[in-house]
Amino acid sequence: MWIVGVVVVAIALAAGIAVWWRWLGMRRLHWSERLVASIPVNSRYWRERKDEPGELTYVAIGDSAAQGIGASRPQHSYVGFIAEHLAAATGRTVRVANLSISGGTVRMAIDFELGQARHLDPHIVTMCIGANDIASFDEERFGRDIRQLLDGLPAHAIVADLPSFHFGQNELRVRVANRILREAAAARNLTLVPLYSATKHQGVWGIITQFAGDLFHPNDRGYRVWAAAFTSAVDARLASLAR
Repeated sequence: MWIVGVVVVAIALAAGIAVWWRWLGMRRLHWSERLVASIPVNSRYWRERKDEPGELTYVAIGDSAAQGIGASRPQHSYVGFIAEHLAAATGRTVRVANLSISGGTVRMAIDFELGQARHLDPHIVTMCIGANDIASFDEERFGRDIRQLLDGLPAHAIVADLPSFHFGQNELRVRVANRILREAAAARNLTLVPLYSATKHQGVWGIITQFAGDLFHPNDRGYRVWAAAFTSAVDARLASLAR
């Protein structure tokens, strides 16, 4: 009799998982559509912010995470939080030139972002890009492109490695990509931000609470974790500027 009970429980559990999985898929689809709709809104916000004057110029090179896709508002991206920290730490106004492109890859940063950055003579530069290279990851191409990108950055640029994907094939690819990126940054004496360890350290609680509904982009809490990972490197750069 107990066997029948076990079978019934197993069937009920399987049915529950199937219903949850279907709900999760529909939720991700809804959020993906919602976040796609936010791309032009965030892009317009940062274009307008770029034209605002400031005593400090902060340039961000990146992708949709720099744009703040998944956040409640564009300024709640990690770039927005870093800019907020710069203003609070220095008491100075900050011009933010967020050159990032939603969906951007390392190659796109070279082709469309790097040239703009060179003409801005920035006091602060952050770079965090490469997550969109992971789905179709090619180790040789990634290494070639990331070295070219880093070669074009100023010596004071702050470079983040890629965030943790937590599990699956993409997590293994991220580890390879980060090895390449860290070696390239070290060879050029660039400051490296350990974004991977900062996000990996959040664990299951971070997966549950720090992602938008598409389960790819961070939410406001997630972006605060990203910004916090940059803080010590940003403060060191500010100290250097003060000297």
